[in-house]
Amino acid sequence: MSLKIYGVAASRAVRTLWMAEELGLTYEHVPVHYMGGGAKTPEMLALNPNGHIPVIDDDGLVVWESLAINLYLARKHGGPLAPANLAEEAAVLQWSFWVGNECEKDALTILMHRMGLPEPQRDLSLAEKAAQRLRTPFAVLEAHLAAREYIAADRFTVADLNCACVLTWARADTDLMAAHPKLAAWLKRCLAREGFQKAKAVGKS
Repeated sequence: MSLKIYGVAASRAVRTLWMAEELGLTYEHVPVHYMGGGAKTPEMLALNPNGHIPVIDDDGLVVWESLAINLYLARKHGGPLAPANLAEEAAVLQWSFWVGNECEKDALTILMHRMGLPEPQRDLSLAEKAAQRLRTPFAVLEAHLAAREYIAADRFTVADLNCACVLTWARADTDLMAAHPKLAAWLKRCLAREGFQKAKAVGKS
């Protein structure tokens, strides 16, 4: 197979697995875990010197950074997930960068300190502060979704996929989600997609 995806579903690699499933791509899944040094072996560091997953090898072209990988795959393969024009491309880029810059760190803090870490290592005060900070960008997306079902176009695109993969981490704070019903409904629609369910199943192998 020409496309290899390195990573596991319990990591940012689920984003790339989801994208591949949505696009109907044939790929080889290489289940490299981020724990235990799996992403820092000589073989993996040769692919991504940062020592992180996911990484793809697309017929010799190596790409890392999950959101960038998805933008690349959308651009290469086209279809409804890809931007249909320049305006949609601007929106896809804008919201993909937005979710990485404005939301990812705090969403991950919520996930880790509410359910991801062993209980003795959790600090709920950190999760609460992260949720409070997220109220500002969440309000931005809530307003954006007031009269539309999807982020960048009149259909599900790579922008929705990229944003949903980050914002799903914040679901561990039920008060935050309840305060943003449009966002919560959009996220539920995204995560109910068959592609996401397949990606989770593949990533567990």
